[in-house]
Amino acid sequence: MGDFNAKVGGEKVDDIVGKHGLGIRNERGEKLIEWCQTNNIIMGNTWFQQPPRRKWTWKSPGDETRNQIDYMMISKRYRNALLLAKTYPSAD
Repeated sequence: MGDFNAKVGGEKVDDIVGKHGLGIRNERGEKLIEWCQTNNIIMGNTWFQQPPRRKWTWKSPGDETRNQIDYMMISKRYRNALLLAKTYPSAD
């Protein structure tokens, strides 16, 4: 698929992005959302309430900044099959 370094944030967008994302949406996030809308894809890990440590997928050297830039993307068709989505961040 791709490594977009997109931040979609916690603002719900139709049935694409849930309200449980992390951070503030950036331009790459907007483009990724547009792509998802065109291709009937949802971002699964934004639909489940989790503690912040289960949301972030990247941290800066020195552990000053943490972002959610990776997403579990699935077809809308299979949305009801998704029961939970968590991340377990580790070293690159």
